[in-house]
Amino acid sequence: MGVGALLAIALVAILVLLVFVIKFEFSAYVSLLLVAMGTAIVAGVPIGEVVPTMVEGMGKVLGSVAIIVGLGSMLGRLVEVSGGAQTLATTFTEKLGQKRVVAAVTIAAFILGIPVFFDVGFIILAPLVFAFAKTAGLHPVRLGLPVAGVLIVVHVALPPHPGPVAAAATIGADVGLMTLIGLVICALVGVAGFYAAKLFKVEQIELQESPATAAMSDDTDGAGSAGSAGGTDLAVRTRPGAGLVTFLIVLPIAMIMIGSVTATLLPEGELVRDIAAYIGAPTTALLVAVIVAYFAIGSKAGWNKTQRTSVLDSALPMVAIIIFVTGAGGVFGNVLVKTGIGAALSEWLADLGLPIIVAGYLIALALRAAQGSATVAILTAAGLIQPGIAAGGFTSVQVVVITLAMCFGAVGLSHINDSGFWIVTKYQGLSVADGLKTWTVLSTFLSVVGFAVTMGVWALV
Repeated sequence: MGVGALLAIALVAILVLLVFVIKFEFSAYVSLLLVAMGTAIVAGVPIGEVVPTMVEGMGKVLGSVAIIVGLGSMLGRLVEVSGGAQTLATTFTEKLGQKRVVAAVTIAAFILGIPVFFDVGFIILAPLVFAFAKTAGLHPVRLGLPVAGVLIVVHVALPPHPGPVAAAATIGADVGLMTLIGLVICALVGVAGFYAAKLFKVEQIELQESPATAAMSDDTDGAGSAGSAGGTDLAVRTRPGAGLVTFLIVLPIAMIMIGSVTATLLPEGELVRDIAAYIGAPTTALLVAVIVAYFAIGSKAGWNKTQRTSVLDSALPMVAIIIFVTGAGGVFGNVLVKTGIGAALSEWLADLGLPIIVAGYLIALALRAAQGSATVAILTAAGLIQPGIAAGGFTSVQVVVITLAMCFGAVGLSHINDSGFWIVTKYQGLSVADGLKTWTVLSTFLSVVGFAVTMGVWALV
């Protein structure tokens, strides 16, 4: 089958997927499986190999994603329910002072966002954002925008979040190295977003009825309760301190970094290198962090063994849909690879003269705008550019930089077909028009800056 025909099949497949998910509001999981199956048949995959190809795609992605996402969610859940996230944000504010409250909450959001998903992180921090805004006499959107900005950046670009982890598995990027380089780039992008958010004239925005307006008019301190697990409120004897929470978040990152640095410095076959690789594996690092958090946070909070376990288990239903949709995205991506569509697209982009790093970014950005899900955009783009990467002879660092550039494509153009758009706007009381003028613009700015920084790194490697 010719290149034109294969690209036409890919285009129609993506359009059908968008119609299913957006127009008919059909399940993304089922839609991805249906479109993947139809694409395989139309593109000429032998009928007996269609289902095995789909199963292979699911296994490739979930083999790494399910473990990491599950453990990362458990760590975040312990921090959330114990009130540790609130303690962390409050401590930063006290240390830096009221005049630096926006910077304090943004820094806390950056740290919290590493193991916690975007929507969960924003919902956790929202009461603090509004309480701090009231105390400092600021418009709540003045704090909400940069907080949401750094949360989306780390969610889309850093492991253990499903998009970047699945992309690394699909493309073959080193997750540890991706974490190390991604942390630096995300920090730079977060700083740029922090200053960009200051340029919005949010004081002119009249907020609609929302948690933000309720908090600004409430006489309470906005601290809220520690939370619940499995629908049962849990009393917290002592909230974990900011130092403990920071340690628990930094612990797995430090372990992953040790593994990556050691692998770079020592040759293959060295026992120390193998041990470091084991210690620095994301699965090992997150498992250690969860176990440490289980005892440290559980002891501080005064929870018994049953309560601690209920908190851990309550994290899994929250991420089940993410894991399944991520796996289905892997099925679709694998079909695109097996049918030769990915290779055809790479060939077409090569004919256009686009470097693969630019192609990956633009594909992810276009998919993000079209169907809303950053994870699906990343997975689909990864499947499309994977053949070009495999055939390009790139170094491990270059593969990581390409993967990060593609991930930043999925940051931008968040609008009304994105669930995150509604979380950010509705929590803060923004109208759709004001949400488009602020959040959509900021997310796109963060995407462009992230791509620009990765291009700078690309020029050096």
